[in-house]
Amino acid sequence: MNRTFFVTGWISLLGLTASSGADSAVLWGRNVQPLFDVQCVKCHGPIERKSGLELDSPEGIFKGGDEGAVVVPGEPDKSRLYLYLAADADPHMPPKKQLTGAEQSMVRDWILSLPKVPGSQQSEAVGVLSFGSVTEAMDRWMAESWERSGVVPAAEVDDRVWCRRVTLDLAGRIPTADELETFLRLPQSERRGAWAERLLASDDYAVRMRELWDVFLMGRVKREAHEDRRRQNGWWNYLEQAFRSNQPWDRTVRDLLTARPNNPAHQGAAWFLYERRNDHQAIAEAVAPVVYGTKLDCAQCHDHPLAREIKQGHYWGLVAAFNRGKNVEGRPPEVAEAAIGGFINFTNLKKESQPAVITLLNGRAIDEARPAGDAKEEDADDRYRDATAKVRVPKFSRREAFAEAVTRDNPMLARAFVNRMWAALLGRGLVHPLDEMTTRNLPSHPELLAWLAQDFEAHQYDVRRLVRGIVLSRVYALGVAADRSPAPETFAQALERPLTAEQIARSWRVAAGWPPQEDGLRRAVTAALPDVLPRDYNATFQQAQFLTQSAGLAELLRPAPGNTADRLAAIRDVRRQVDEAFRAVLGRLPDAEEAARVEAFLRERRNAPTEAIRDLLWALMTNSEFLTTP
Repeated sequence: MNRTFFVTGWISLLGLTASSGADSAVLWGRNVQPLFDVQCVKCHGPIERKSGLELDSPEGIFKGGDEGAVVVPGEPDKSRLYLYLAADADPHMPPKKQLTGAEQSMVRDWILSLPKVPGSQQSEAVGVLSFGSVTEAMDRWMAESWERSGVVPAAEVDDRVWCRRVTLDLAGRIPTADELETFLRLPQSERRGAWAERLLASDDYAVRMRELWDVFLMGRVKREAHEDRRRQNGWWNYLEQAFRSNQPWDRTVRDLLTARPNNPAHQGAAWFLYERRNDHQAIAEAVAPVVYGTKLDCAQCHDHPLAREIKQGHYWGLVAAFNRGKNVEGRPPEVAEAAIGGFINFTNLKKESQPAVITLLNGRAIDEARPAGDAKEEDADDRYRDATAKVRVPKFSRREAFAEAVTRDNPMLARAFVNRMWAALLGRGLVHPLDEMTTRNLPSHPELLAWLAQDFEAHQYDVRRLVRGIVLSRVYALGVAADRSPAPETFAQALERPLTAEQIARSWRVAAGWPPQEDGLRRAVTAALPDVLPRDYNATFQQAQFLTQSAGLAELLRPAPGNTADRLAAIRDVRRQVDEAFRAVLGRLPDAEEAARVEAFLRERRNAPTEAIRDLLWALMTNSEFLTTP
């Protein structure tokens, strides 16, 4: 697989031209692929190819079978793939089952959506489309996609809601009352751009990005001691400094993979490998989603059963890239690398032994001479750059060679980052699930993802440029449609995004009138609500208990000079109390029904005003509106 495939391959596989958009991709991924997986792939797929036909991917379908083409793009009534589904068809498919009318319509609609001009003839067009900014590209492509699909996007949110949303996303908390007023005083035409720039330049942004990427790269820790080790050994500081200085993403990835920081400020980068304690398979499994955008775990024992580009050799080659490494205890922690050894074989399903060669998913391999036969390697000082160093670096470093290969001429690196940041800011990736970016799991908008990845790489992996472009787009500013009808993959309305634990803890403190930073509450909320970008969000009974009984939240709501509870208690007019409570917590005024019910609640408890205000604030701070991104 070459570079061109990974930039434009999704478009070609779907038969799309640069103007046809993602409609076919949506229909394939949402309807046809799941149907064929259940009804067809057993006989027409990677394992068995009856009649020479493969139905597990658009590429296989377009190749046809022993009897020729099975699909005529745009013409289902001339496509055998569709015609053989009819009840009276001969031959009839599937042989022993009749698909429902709805299932047949799914296949028909997909074939209709395919342009009659093969996309492979024009797929390179995506590489030359020119837009001035990420925002312009997003807005243009999405608007055209909605128009083609007949989707009516939701209306945009107002400035107050947008300010709350973007501050949560980039600063990890709701805006304070003063910040909101500052934002609203800015000139209308400059308001959103200026606010985004202010947030991107803040320390809050660096901390917020560190929080996200700590989890993306390392997973949530279950014990406070593990979190403390990440902080004490410089991991948190390294990530924060990388985002604070807008370090190019490819440079960050090289730092993580080589674990040889060239200055003291970057020492924490080695923790990415070090924390996995010489478990080279765990390292390989953590690296793959970063550099390829997909997990390789299932290729440990066999080639991927559906995503054919992923081979067992890719998994074990990735293990070999790191299996010469060994942790060196000390402060700062370091990861040494031997100059010899680490040549391994793996056994395929045919019980054949194969040598593990460091081979990338784009087809490139890292050349390295293996010892012949039973020859034994001898370690020697001349194999190292500095034989006297405490942690010696081999002249040929597998880690460095791999890091160089995956951060040079590897479009998968940019695409994986773009897709994850898109999901973090919009609630779902262009490829969903995030860690399954394969030819099997196609993006909802392949042209847009290809353009964004190319643009990200062309601008030296500029993280702030990408983030700024997304948050200033029309897509980011959309509200929720009244009937909630647009499908998630159309991005035609805002998707519900549960706040992370860090966002909740800091936002609770802001709403309650305290400084946002405090570690104890953050740890407590993180322990109870650890998920970040879950594939499927499901609240638990234990989480509900935490939200109703949190000692940390109770402490925040005790009246203290100048905090929210104290300010509300000083207001004598009940309606004003209600308005101020809503402003402080939700950033808006109550509607008529809310105001009436809350006023009644406070009046009924006039003999215990402190407890009444506490209960009101608690209810507002634990409801779904507060706990999700607006």
